[in-house]
Amino acid sequence: MSLIQPNQIPFDDPQLTAIRADLVTALRGFLPEDAVLERTEEVQPYECDGLSAYRRLPLLVVLPRTVNEVQRILRLCHERRVPVVARGAGTGLSGGALPLNEGILLSLARFNRILELDPLARIARVQPGVRNLAITEAALPHGLYYAPDPSSQIACTIGGNVAENSGGVHCLKYGLTVHNVLALTFVSPEGELIELGSAALDSAGYDLLALFIGSEGMLGVVVEVTVKLLPIPERAQALLAAYADVEQAGRAVGAIIAAGIIPAGLEMMDGPAIQAAEDFVHAGYPTDAAALLICELDGTNQEVSEQVMQVRNLLLASGATEVRTSQNDAERLRFWQGRKSAFPAVGRISPDYYCMDGTIPRRALPEVLRRTAELSEEYGLRVANVFHAGDGNLHPLILFDSNQPDELERTEELGGRILELCVAVGGTITGEHGVGIEKINQMCVQFTPDELRQFHAVKAAFDPLGLLNPGKGIPTPRRCSEYRQLPTAGSKS
Repeated sequence: MSLIQPNQIPFDDPQLTAIRADLVTALRGFLPEDAVLERTEEVQPYECDGLSAYRRLPLLVVLPRTVNEVQRILRLCHERRVPVVARGAGTGLSGGALPLNEGILLSLARFNRILELDPLARIARVQPGVRNLAITEAALPHGLYYAPDPSSQIACTIGGNVAENSGGVHCLKYGLTVHNVLALTFVSPEGELIELGSAALDSAGYDLLALFIGSEGMLGVVVEVTVKLLPIPERAQALLAAYADVEQAGRAVGAIIAAGIIPAGLEMMDGPAIQAAEDFVHAGYPTDAAALLICELDGTNQEVSEQVMQVRNLLLASGATEVRTSQNDAERLRFWQGRKSAFPAVGRISPDYYCMDGTIPRRALPEVLRRTAELSEEYGLRVANVFHAGDGNLHPLILFDSNQPDELERTEELGGRILELCVAVGGTITGEHGVGIEKINQMCVQFTPDELRQFHAVKAAFDPLGLLNPGKGIPTPRRCSEYRQLPTAGSKS
C-alpha cells in the first residue's frame, strides 16, 4: 500500500476550477489580494513539506494576518464543506502538511510576532509563525531560553512544533514541546476561538492542552502559544566519545542513564553519518569511528565538574577508543555542529534520502541497530543513523535515488519495516515527527482496532465533519484491514 502517489487530481480539473473560482471570490471579499494564491505557479511551493516524496497541489493557498481572518476562513470552509490543511514553515518530515487537491492550504507564516516576553514570570506569548530559535534569541538578554530545539530550529515554527510535539537534542532532560507549553489559543473548524491551559502551573478541567499538542492540525488551528522559558545553566560542557563498534556505543547510553545521570543531551551517530557530517562542516570528528556519542551536561559548576568525570569514566569503561571533553563553549558548539547539520550533510552524498523517526526502549538500542543494518543489506539501500540516543528516538536516514526504477518504493517499504521493528521491541512509530501520511500504515500495527476507534472518536468530538487535515494521523478501518493482509505488515523484522 504505497503512499507515493496519493489521490492526484489535475489542477485544471473543470470541477475544481469552478470550486476554486467561487472560493476566491468569497475569500477576497474579506482578505487582501495578496492573501489568496490561486495560480499554479503560486501554489506549487506549497505542494509538500519536508517529506518531498509525497506531493499534491492545493486547491488554493490563503495567508491571513489576523485571528479574525482565520476565523472567517474556517467559517467559510465549514459552511461549504471545504477541507483545510494548516501549514507552518513546511519543515515537517511526515507529510503532515501535505495539501489536498480539493482543499485550502492555510499558511500561518504571517503570524510571526512575539506578543509578550515576561522575564519575571519566565514566559513568552507568541504567534504560531514565530521561529523556534527566535524565542531563545529574544529571551537571551534576560538570561533565559526556550528548551525544545529541533534540528530545524533555525526555520521551524512554534505552531508546527505544537502540531508535531517536537523535541530536539535537549528533550532528554527538559522535555518535548508538551512539557514546555503552558497555554494556547486555537480556532475550531466552526471558527470559534478557544483557549486551553493557562500561565499558572495547573488549570481546572480535562487536560485538553496535552491532547491538542501533537494532534497534527487535526483538531484546530493554533493562533497563539504561551511557552515557558528556562534560566541559562551556569555551565554546560560536552563530551565526545568514539567507538569501534556501534552496539558498544548503544550499551554506553544505557550505562550513563543507569548511573542516575540525566544529560542535557545524549546523541549518537554511526559511521556513514559521521563521515558525511565531517565532510560538510569539518567539526573535527574522528572519521574512522564506527559510532560517536555526544553527551552534554549542564547545571552548576560543581555539578557539571563531578558529572563530567563520572561520564568520562563510564565512556572509557564501555569501550570508547577516544573521549574528548570540550574545553570552552566554542568547542562544545563545534561538537554539536556536526550533529545539528547531519541531515543536510547526508543530503550531499545521496541524490535523495528518507528520514525516519521511531522510538525504542534504550535497552533495545543495540538489537535495533543490528537489525537495521541487516535490513539495510536485505534491501540493498544504505542507512545512516542519527538519533537522540538518550530517549531512544531513532532517525535512520535511508539513502536512495528516486530516478532508479522501484528504488523509492523499496525505500518506503524498508522504512516501514524499521518502524515495525521499533514496535516489536516495545517502542513506538514516532518520537517527534508525527504520523502525518508517512506512518499511517504503521498505525495499524501499533494500535488495535478498538484503540483506533477511540482516536477517531476524539477527532469527531473536535471536528465532526472531518474537515481539518483529513486523511492524516489515524488510518481508517478499511485501510488497516487491507494493510494487515500484506506479506510484510507487522513482521517482527
